[in-house]
Amino acid sequence: MSDGWKESAQDWIDAVGLQGDWGRRFVLDAPMIARIAGRGFGTAIDIGCGEGRFCRMMRDLGIVPIGVDPTVALIARARQLDPDGDYRVGRAEALDLPDATIDLAVSYLSLIDIPDLPAAIAETHRVLRPGGALLIANLQSFHTAGTPDRWLRLLGRSPLPRVDHYLDQRVSWEAWNGIRVQNWHRPLGTYMTLLLDAGFDLRHFAEPAPVGADAGRTARYRRAPYFLLMEWQKVR
Repeated sequence: MSDGWKESAQDWIDAVGLQGDWGRRFVLDAPMIARIAGRGFGTAIDIGCGEGRFCRMMRDLGIVPIGVDPTVALIARARQLDPDGDYRVGRAEALDLPDATIDLAVSYLSLIDIPDLPAAIAETHRVLRPGGALLIANLQSFHTAGTPDRWLRLLGRSPLPRVDHYLDQRVSWEAWNGIRVQNWHRPLGTYMTLLLDAGFDLRHFAEPAPVGADAGRTARYRRAPYFLLMEWQKVR
């Protein structure tokens, strides 16, 4: 059964463009770059690279990235935008790379798309060198546990964010800007346990706020922020 990405690829390309969507441009790009710039990373793998935007950003920093994504149309777009880059059709659960060969692994809002998360984390651990870093941007688990409309509107009161069945892992269909894809909800504890058990240690955790965005949208985001950022290190 399709997860929606093949059918939504062109709408994704149109929505993200060259500059990225709102969350990437105003919330995540700056702290993601700050975690990797000037740290001596030589090689990287961007797992779920989509149309290759963050790979191009890493190349600008002197890092040599490999972009991996299961959606053929997105990899084709990445190759079109970056002909000298290394972009491969593949899945996070079965990376076509030798053991212990990569300095940095990146999952930029892609863990929520991966059905077999334990396999993907094990594969990421396998391809990283000892001491290598895994940089994750992800949706907050209380956001993915939200009800379909996300906000409860009560008469005479400001809307309130809605969360339900937080501890129940599940997949749901999410739609925006013509895109309709499957997203996985998992409690934060599931991510933390899998990463710790795989042999990673947590080195950094942040819930970044928007910078440079319009005041109204920034205020709404601060009420119920929906992104987090983590850096993990392979220690065993």
